[in-house]
Amino acid sequence: MKCETTQVIIVGGGPNGITMAHYMGQQGIDCVVLELAEGILPYPRAVGMDDEALRVLQGIGIADIAVRDMICDVPLRYYNARGVCFAEVKPTAAEYGWPMRNIFMQQLLERTLRDELARYPTVELRQGHEMLTLRQDDEGVTVEVKGVDGNLYSLQAQYLVGADGGRSSVRKQLGIELLGLTHPRKWVVVDVTNDSLDAPYTALHADPERPFVCIYLPYGQRRWEFMLKEGEDEAKMCEEATIRRLIHGHIGDAVEALEIVRIRAYTHNSRVAACFVQGRVALVGDAAHISPPWAGQGLNSGLRDVANLAWKLAAVLQGRASPKIIASYDVERRGHATDLIGLADNMGAVLGLTNPLMAGIRDWLFQAVNTVDNLRSHLLEFKFKPKATIVKGLVFHEREELREGDLVGQLFVQPAVEDCEGVRRRLDDVMGSSYAVLGYRVNPAAALSDASKSYWATWDTRFIQVNRSRSGSRHQPLSAVGAISVEDVDNRLGNWFSKVRDCIVIVRPDRFVAAITTPERLEQVLGKLQRQLS
Repeated sequence: MKCETTQVIIVGGGPNGITMAHYMGQQGIDCVVLELAEGILPYPRAVGMDDEALRVLQGIGIADIAVRDMICDVPLRYYNARGVCFAEVKPTAAEYGWPMRNIFMQQLLERTLRDELARYPTVELRQGHEMLTLRQDDEGVTVEVKGVDGNLYSLQAQYLVGADGGRSSVRKQLGIELLGLTHPRKWVVVDVTNDSLDAPYTALHADPERPFVCIYLPYGQRRWEFMLKEGEDEAKMCEEATIRRLIHGHIGDAVEALEIVRIRAYTHNSRVAACFVQGRVALVGDAAHISPPWAGQGLNSGLRDVANLAWKLAAVLQGRASPKIIASYDVERRGHATDLIGLADNMGAVLGLTNPLMAGIRDWLFQAVNTVDNLRSHLLEFKFKPKATIVKGLVFHEREELREGDLVGQLFVQPAVEDCEGVRRRLDDVMGSSYAVLGYRVNPAAALSDASKSYWATWDTRFIQVNRSRSGSRHQPLSAVGAISVEDVDNRLGNWFSKVRDCIVIVRPDRFVAAITTPERLEQVLGKLQRQLS
């Protein structure tokens, strides 16, 4: 049997797997992606993308391309049994540099991701290749693969990433249990085209008679989802005539013009793998955690996994960091992924009430919330979505007991800044693909010893001095020796630093805040982070 070698094997060529391959290619890591299917499924599956996920795609230079096929800032509305909107999520903030609620079609994103993968000579996507067996030891991972031609070969690597979905073969080969529950009610998902309904939003209809969902998609397409009642025949409910009858009840004769792309019944699961890392194998996305669709966070959680794991994996393979840091992926991601599943469960429970009395109480409670300004703001801006916060992992908290408002371990903001050439840029593009040390109105590079500068240079760390807008002369912006100088054109960084007592922030490659400190303590804090990585 032919034997090949690479540095990283990725099993699964969906959005998570291909995004991971982009990050590997960006770092010059040799990588092979094994994808069982020979092409991209021609219909949407995931349809919602948030600002954090778009920021992950920005990190591989894909976001500006992918967003061309998205509808941005799409409202989310809840409707009661009478068809009255009783709550609306309509976020307008762009804290992380992108709109918070965006609608897309997965097959278009996958095509973009795969087309752009060609820029990396170290990455190979093998479609129609199936992983049959997996074994690992202290030296690496070996898989047996059946190629598209039916021939078998073995592939060896230092690490393997399982991005092969909820039925993950990687997870099963390792014997990792998927813990949680399966929801008793199935839902029928229907994708249609030639849509003319004037409803440019996502609508969750909490009708106790039959809860349903109506999602506005790009390019004249729409998704309908209907809950199956207890005792209903799944096969009959998936017949086109039945589906058209259900849709007709909501849009009338306009249903005749619709072309049905697909009909499929889904069972919803809320499950989390017992571990995300086992030896030299890591699980991402649905292979690690499966969420019901109600919070729209399934794919988004997977892309967060990729952002957290990718830089660590690359750093280990490049000799910058100890292999022990891979374990921090589980520590840092498990809690937030689980919290988002809990959010989806709660939203599904609100939507799926079939008892008219309980549904009436729910509607009354939401109406009451809508009359309280701070609660209405909480709902409108999607602030009820749990924030990812790294308590333990590759971060340094000054205090053992975290206080409310502590920004260490949270995702750093991404405003626009202006460089010395007067060009307006997103902050991440200035920070680069690795660590960044930002000083507000101070030069962080000036506070470091040569030894410290030498170590962080191996990480391609960028030092950035953030100045107030128009703080230099008209023709000569402020500069900083050994650092990049930018202006805080919208005062958003100034507002962020006003929440903390210190003026230097250390940002990880995945844009999480690793530490906040002062020029006097910067050398010491960077030393602590260095020891975590070594």
